[in-house]
Amino acid sequence: MTNKEKARERREKRMQEISLLRTIPYSDHHRWWSSENVAVVTGSNRGIGLEIARQLAGHGLTVVLTARNVDVGLEAVKSLRHQEEGLKFDFHQLDITDSSSIREFCCWIKQTFGGLDILVNNAGVNYNLGSDNSIEFAETVVSTNYHGTKNMTKAMIPLMRPSSHGARIVNVSSRLGRINGRRNRLTNVELRDQLSNLDLLTEELIDRTFSKFINQVKDGTWESGGWPQTFTDYSLSKLAVNAYTRLMAKELSRRQEGEKIYVNSFCPGWVKTAMTGYAGNMAPKDAADTGVWLSLVLSEEAVTGKFFAERREINF
Repeated sequence: MTNKEKARERREKRMQEISLLRTIPYSDHHRWWSSENVAVVTGSNRGIGLEIARQLAGHGLTVVLTARNVDVGLEAVKSLRHQEEGLKFDFHQLDITDSSSIREFCCWIKQTFGGLDILVNNAGVNYNLGSDNSIEFAETVVSTNYHGTKNMTKAMIPLMRPSSHGARIVNVSSRLGRINGRRNRLTNVELRDQLSNLDLLTEELIDRTFSKFINQVKDGTWESGGWPQTFTDYSLSKLAVNAYTRLMAKELSRRQEGEKIYVNSFCPGWVKTAMTGYAGNMAPKDAADTGVWLSLVLSEEAVTGKFFAERREINF
C-alpha cells in the first residue's frame, strides 16, 4: 500500500469515528439547556456555521444566525425553518469587522432575549486555495479572523447569562495556527516561547506580533519575517485566535462560581465548504460536531482554555 493510500485509509477511518461520535446522545442527566437558552453563531449563513446552528437547534436551543448580508442570512433561516420544523431559529445582521454593527447586534440581543448562553465565533475569511500563498488580503484576513473575533467576544461577555453550568465561548480555529506545529510554525523561537507561556501572554503581545506582520506585508519584507509558509495570513490569524482563547480563559477563570464563562477553540478539519473551494475531505455535519460538543458538554472539571479536534484535546 502506498503512502497516499495509507493516508486515505486513515482519513476514511477518522471520518467513520466522527460520524459514530455524532450518534452518541447527550445524557439527560447532563442536559442543562432548554429552548430558553440562546446560542449565537456568527457567519452562520452557510458551511460549518450553518451546520453548527442546525445541530444546536436540534438539541433544543434557540439559535441566532448572523451574516453580513441580510438577504443571504434571511434565506438561510428560511431554509432551516423549512427543513427543521419546530426548531427555534432567529437572525440578525452582523459584520464582526464593523464596531457599529457589533453594538447594534448587542442591543438587539439584550432587547430580544435579555442575553445569551453560548457564543460560537465562526465568522472568518480565507483567500488562498490549493498551493496559493498570496498575502494580498492579509489585512482583511487578520482584521476579520482575529480582531473581529476578539471584538465580538468582548462585546458579548457582558451579555452572557450567569448560571451554575457556565456560559460557553467556542472559537472556530485551525491546526494551521498551532504555535509549535512541526511544519508550519513561527521560526522565531523567542516569540514562540512568549506566545506559548501563559504567564507571558498578553493581548498587547498578540496585537504587537500581528501588527508587525501587517507592516512587513505593506513594506514587502514579510517573507524574511519567519512567519508560517503555508496560508501565511490565515495561519497567523488562527494562531492569534488560539492565543486569545487561552488568554481569555485565564482572565475569565477568575470569575466566581455561577458567573463562569468557559472558552475553547477547535479545528473542524479540512471541510467541503466555500472557504476551501469545496476541496475538503470532511462534510460540514461532521466538522461541526466538536463545536457543538464544546458548546453543550458538562464535565466534572471545567474545560477551558483548550484546543480540540474530533472531540480530543490537541496541543496549541
